[in-house]
Amino acid sequence: MTESVSKGAPVAVVTGAAGGMGEAISRRLHRDGFRVLVTDVDEAAGHRLAEDLSPDGTTSDFRRLDVSRKPDFEAALEHLRDAWGEPTVLVNNAALTRAADTMTLDAEEFLGVLSVNSGSVFFGCQVFGVAMAEQGHGRIINMASLAGENGGTATGAHYATSKGGIITLTKVFARQLAASGVTVNAISPGPHDLPVVHDTVPEDKLAAVVSSIPVGRLGDASFIADTVSLFAQENAGFVTGACWDINGGLYLR
Repeated sequence: MTESVSKGAPVAVVTGAAGGMGEAISRRLHRDGFRVLVTDVDEAAGHRLAEDLSPDGTTSDFRRLDVSRKPDFEAALEHLRDAWGEPTVLVNNAALTRAADTMTLDAEEFLGVLSVNSGSVFFGCQVFGVAMAEQGHGRIINMASLAGENGGTATGAHYATSKGGIITLTKVFARQLAASGVTVNAISPGPHDLPVVHDTVPEDKLAAVVSSIPVGRLGDASFIADTVSLFAQENAGFVTGACWDINGGLYLR
């Protein structure tokens, strides 16, 4: 990063930002005028995205962040403060998407997915929530999933459980942080046209998945990014603890 960045520009942190949904979100927030800290365990892809967003490093940077480790969140926060100042937005997007047979799923794999998916949201909300509360303003957006609402269809019990946990954690931290000017909301996408969906659902079964969606197509990640952008706005302070369903009609409340 360079010292020429305006201190007035808001700062956003996106986890799992190096590709797919995270990349779409990072690009949208950067287009909105945020300085974006791209974080991921994929260092090569993360550096490429950060450099593409801001070749001179003034409005985007990359930092490796293993979301299963609270110290990594703490280090990212300190890195951010040293370079740009206090965070305005955190998007907890990083996740492991795995399919597995429920009755043969072993404990290690079950707990491993929960550690990354739900644990990352817990740590992110803890570390960045405190920092935001101290400054009296912040926006946290957690990426849940349709699987956490309907028990999952194409994914395993570990993934569905972890995403259900994210919805609950969103409510917990929304209540905890509301009086401090910090909102915490979730987005719950159904199947989207992203590499992770194509990698998880076998090609010979994808047509059946699409045909089961009432609107008849996969979702567009750009709209998820638009929704994140909406939650991140300065005037979005009256919505907190919400989970917005974007699933093509697969799950209706």
